Amino acid sequence: MKAKIVLIVMLCLASLSFSSYAQDKKDKNADKKEVTFDVSMTCDNCKKRIEKNIAFEKGVTDMQVDLPAKTVMVVYHANKTNLEKLQKAIEKLGYEVKVHEPAE
Repeated sequence: MKAKIVLIVMLCLASLSFSSYAQDKKDKNADKKEVTFDVSMTCDNCKKRIEKNIAFEKGVTDMQVDLPAKTVMVVYHANKTNLEKLQKAIEKLGYEVKVHEPAE
């Protein structure tokens, strides 16, 4: 009888820990934002330079540089950085930058 009670208590505790883990995971993704910039890059070295530097900006979690389209897509934590800071970081590398407006 005592073994059953202990087993039930352990199962309840395990289920509570799993549900709290799932809630924490949601909160971490809640503040993520994505922005795409049009960047005046012209060669593979430009692409590598942007990838090397912007990936280490505070709050950046993912990025993709598309040389043929001349765009840089950045996923970042909004509580650690913002669009303006990211734009200035790319401009600091010597490129003209503007927020990408999707074609209609």
